[in-house]
Amino acid sequence: MKTYGSQSMIAPLQSVLVRRPDETFGNADPQRWHYKGRPDLAVAQREHHAFVQVLHQAGVEVIYHDLPLPDHADAIYVHDPSIVTNQGAIILRMGKALRRGEETAQAAAFEKLGIPVHFTLHGNARAEGGDLLWLDEKTLAVGLGFRTNAEGARQLQGALPGVEVIPVHLPYYTGPEACLHLMSFISLVDQDLAVVYLPLMPVSFYQHLQARSFRFIEVPEEEFETMGPNVLALAPGQCLMLQNNPVTQQRLEAAGCQVSTYKGNEISLQAEGGATCLTRPILRL
Repeated sequence: MKTYGSQSMIAPLQSVLVRRPDETFGNADPQRWHYKGRPDLAVAQREHHAFVQVLHQAGVEVIYHDLPLPDHADAIYVHDPSIVTNQGAIILRMGKALRRGEETAQAAAFEKLGIPVHFTLHGNARAEGGDLLWLDEKTLAVGLGFRTNAEGARQLQGALPGVEVIPVHLPYYTGPEACLHLMSFISLVDQDLAVVYLPLMPVSFYQHLQARSFRFIEVPEEEFETMGPNVLALAPGQCLMLQNNPVTQQRLEAAGCQVSTYKGNEISLQAEGGATCLTRPILRL
């Protein structure tokens, strides 16, 4: 029985890795970590529990990554240190220096789960999961910016024979300290349906998606600030997103999607990480 493999953003989510907010998150210095404010840990833990309950209700097996990671406030965003392919996990190399070390801890978590490590990025390669978007099982879009570089994309291509790696050059936006990933402005929610914030979309990538006959659900400017584009597909046309993005939610529902929401004032809005960031899919079928 297959227990791992997630070369899709939309196939039904079977199992996922999460990490509960801990003291390191609650004690994070906002200036050092580029947070909007110091998280309230008790509230963050309640929000995270409620978030996990939504996943349970959708039939997703939730696995906790609880290996010690002192001084790694961003470690609750388990999406970024790895991806899980049909051949096993690929351990990435974080572009944000403060996050380095999360990769080895996540590799150890996979080992405990019996998930083989297929490849580990090395040398000057940098890549974070938020920059890696599966357009289909054999096409991986890779955002090139402050967190992921060309050497990271090159090594990923070598580790994924039979997969086309498409580079997507990201804008400067607000600079290297902020977190702008590829998935900061696009999420896939169905076979040919994407939630997008078009002002940050590179023209060539927009045209590539158009050539693939993608339809776009546009996020208004005011909801980009509240992570409207950060939507986790639980299955084709079934998704989970942050509360208080009513226009984006209405547009998703008008397109035929079933939308669940979660409250994430502390776990998301304070610290730049939405529903996708809080999860590392292990198995999609």
